[in-house]
Amino acid sequence: MKEKIISKAKDMFISLGFKSITMDDIAGEMCISKKTIYKYFANKEILVEESTKLVHLQVQETMQNITAKNFNAIEENFEIKRTFKEIFKSADSSPIFQLKKHYPEIYGKAIEGQISICQHFFRQNIEKGITQGLYRSNINIENYITFYYTLIFSINETISSEREAYKMETEALEYHTRAMATAAGLTELEKNLSNLN
Repeated sequence: MKEKIISKAKDMFISLGFKSITMDDIAGEMCISKKTIYKYFANKEILVEESTKLVHLQVQETMQNITAKNFNAIEENFEIKRTFKEIFKSADSSPIFQLKKHYPEIYGKAIEGQISICQHFFRQNIEKGITQGLYRSNINIENYITFYYTLIFSINETISSEREAYKMETEALEYHTRAMATAAGLTELEKNLSNLN
C-alpha cells in the first residue's frame, strides 16, 4: 500500500502541483481514508520527498533504457526530450520550479542527485558522439557537461510553465549540439529538428 500511495501521489503532484494537492485529494483519488495515508507518512513533506525519490529513479531508468537502444548520440538526446515531454505532458507548471518554490529543502536534496545522473549521461553522450564523428574531438568534455546542465537546470528552476520550459530546453539542446557538432553532426541535428512535433 505504501508504494501505491507514493506512486499515486507522484502522478498527482506532477500533473496538478506539489502545493495544491492535499492528503485529502490523494485519499479521495485512491478511495482510501486519510488515516491510511498517515499510517505510512507522518506528514505531506515526507510524502513529497518519497515521491521525488520515485521520480528520480524513473528519470534514471528512462535514460538508461534510451541509451541502451541503438540511437546515435544526437538522436539519443532528442529521444530523451520526446520521452520526458510525454511523461510530463499533463503538467501545467514545471515540477522542478514548484518543488524549489514550495519545498526548497527537498528540492536541494533532489537536485543534487539529478545533477549527478545528468552529468553521467551527458558525459556518456558526448563520448559516444565523438566516437561516431558527430561531435568534435577537441572539445573539453567536462566544460560542455557543465554548460549544458547549468542551462537545463536554470530553465527548469526559473520558468513556471512546463510548455515554455520544454520549448526553451529544446532550444538549449540545439545550442548545445551546434556548439559541439562536426559537419556530419550538423546534418544529423537538422534532421532531428525537422522531425520535432
